[in-house]
Amino acid sequence: MESIHCPPFAALVQRQLDAYNAHDAGAFAACFSADVRCQRHPDDAPFLLGREALQAFYARERFVHAALHAHLAHRIDLGARVIDHERVVGLPGGPREVVAIYQQGTDGLIGRVWFVAPA
Repeated sequence: MESIHCPPFAALVQRQLDAYNAHDAGAFAACFSADVRCQRHPDDAPFLLGREALQAFYARERFVHAALHAHLAHRIDLGARVIDHERVVGLPGGPREVVAIYQQGTDGLIGRVWFVAPA
């Protein structure tokens, strides 16, 4: 595969996607700020708050599924914001389409994520 240059935040978003697909909860969580907020659009309240909660959720609810894999369909790099359109397979209920909007935190890690699912 040809190597392409990625700006630092987009490279971090790619690193968390690679860790997700490797089912590596520690490497995945290391890409996120200690106080990360994960929200499901259009809800204002986070469904996950903090790196520890994020790591525990993904270890318990996602990475236990051996066939879990997120295929990147499209990425938009806006500097401190990266928008990914993903097709996720290997979860109960069948394949899912999701848009994830990643916002860089003040520490350079992923500080906020909004997940948008089809209506």
